Amino acid sequence: MTSDDKATAPGFFRERKRILDKELKQLKQKMNRISHWRITVFLITVLGIYLTSTTNLFLVSAVTVSGGIIFIILIILHLRLEKKRVFTETLLNINEREIRLYQRDVTGRDRGDSYTPDHHPYAGDLDITGDRSLFQLCDRTATAQGKENLVKLLLFPDTQISAIRARQEAVSELKEQVIWRQDFEATGRVLNKEQDIRMEMEKREKIFSFDKPFYRIMLLVNPFIGFAVIALLAFGMVPFGTFLLFLLLPFFIITPRLKKLNKIHSQLSRKNDFLLNRSLLITKIEEAAFSSSLLVSAKKELAGASVAFRQLGRIAKAFDYRLNMLVGILLNIFFLWDIRQAIRAERWEKSYSEKLPLWFNALAFTDALCSLAGFAFQNRDAVFPRLTEQEFTLRGKNLKHPFIDREKCVGNPVEFTGWKQFYIVTGANMAGKSTYLRTVGINMVLALAGAPVLAEKFVFSPVGLFTAIKTSDSLQDGESYFFAELKRLEMIIKKLEKGEKVFIILDEILRGTNSEDKQKGSKALLKKFIRLGASGMVATHDLALAELAEIFPDNVVNKRFEVEIKNNKLYFDYLLKDGISQNLNATFLMKRMGITD
Repeated sequence: MTSDDKATAPGFFRERKRILDKELKQLKQKMNRISHWRITVFLITVLGIYLTSTTNLFLVSAVTVSGGIIFIILIILHLRLEKKRVFTETLLNINEREIRLYQRDVTGRDRGDSYTPDHHPYAGDLDITGDRSLFQLCDRTATAQGKENLVKLLLFPDTQISAIRARQEAVSELKEQVIWRQDFEATGRVLNKEQDIRMEMEKREKIFSFDKPFYRIMLLVNPFIGFAVIALLAFGMVPFGTFLLFLLLPFFIITPRLKKLNKIHSQLSRKNDFLLNRSLLITKIEEAAFSSSLLVSAKKELAGASVAFRQLGRIAKAFDYRLNMLVGILLNIFFLWDIRQAIRAERWEKSYSEKLPLWFNALAFTDALCSLAGFAFQNRDAVFPRLTEQEFTLRGKNLKHPFIDREKCVGNPVEFTGWKQFYIVTGANMAGKSTYLRTVGINMVLALAGAPVLAEKFVFSPVGLFTAIKTSDSLQDGESYFFAELKRLEMIIKKLEKGEKVFIILDEILRGTNSEDKQKGSKALLKKFIRLGASGMVATHDLALAELAEIFPDNVVNKRFEVEIKNNKLYFDYLLKDGISQNLNATFLMKRMGITD
């Protein structure tokens, strides 16, 4: 592979995959060697014990202990290599996924629609979430909270110019930190079954306080009495009944509060892996050298969080000792173990509970920004939009859709300078009208999120976006297509009447009624949009709608996509042109397919 190949996104990922493949192979070889050594050490130890068993006890003990120590060391080494193997395999999978994503293959990826509300202004129409969606192209999150945060950035972004610029700055910084981002993602993904305990931890119910003088004193007194009784019993100084009498002490301390202790334990049980994982993720942020304001702020917000999560993880792990009944009974008899862990958890909560929401939010937001940075690295020719505070502006050159093959995708311009401006886009079937509308819309979503857009140039004023492209009927709600479309349009009108500034994208409006009614209704609707101060684009087959450009020459511009029929074949150039489309292809296609004569 040449240095130029490595400079491209797929070239980088292929080279990274090659290196990781080699590392993984070496790791597996080391693990196999250690496995062989473990078997060898075990057999030699058994043979040594057999050969020395007839000599003296010291030699037998020496062979047993030395063989056992070496065997344990080999187990520890094997476990460390196993962790490294899992991490390396995860990194390898990430790079294989990146190669597929470059080819727009999102098969089997999380759709993100579980975080999408019904009747969102543009999510369904622009395929922001769901199958073959923008979310699937962007998602490189390490945590469930990061995934949710990424959806929020795409669907509910802060449209303040300062906020968008800050996100752009952070995404731009993270874009080239590919190794760091992949290590961050792999760290989160090695946790096979993620437990989302954020809400559980943030809204913990106050159950009972064990951090009181009586319990603190008993934590010291109970072990002293217990071991003293055991010592006296061993020397035959007290009868066994004394030990049975001692058992009443931890019994009467713990039993009345057992239900409370069980509830505290249930909030932490089996969460050590989750907490350790979050600690490792936060450590990576703490150790990174960031310069952009959002990342510096997140790093500052997370100061001390990795240590705190490790502490809570140790508490959770210690509390889980009770899951082994025998161990739990012994620990509670001599150390009042459950109460000891409950006090530790309570003190931890007093110290850190108010910071938990801030920590989780900072981690999730950083995670989401990493995903946008991954999208930016994949699309290295994409540009960060220039934001303007002027009256509504939307100017783009050579806009492309992220799901259309790079080699075949035809870029088109867009230009709006002010409110009350509309494009009426006409054209034959399959000429590119709907794709153009979605291209403009999806690039606006990327721009609002703080990501780069697929364009040669892009300048815009952040505004709300509302679409009606793929409206469908609802059998469950007993709605016809026409009524569902009217409800969608009603939502837009209400926003405009409230004074909201909205850019509207509509495809073939009022198609659920007859032609004459559709023309009248469409013209009336666009007149109202103009009167209410909106701007937008409308794609239509109804050429009569283009007459609005004559009625509102300062507000409406006609745009078209054309098709040519040459040698009994259709030719599309997918280029946006001025004017009204005149070429139709429905009849031609029906004849070609044998539907009509």
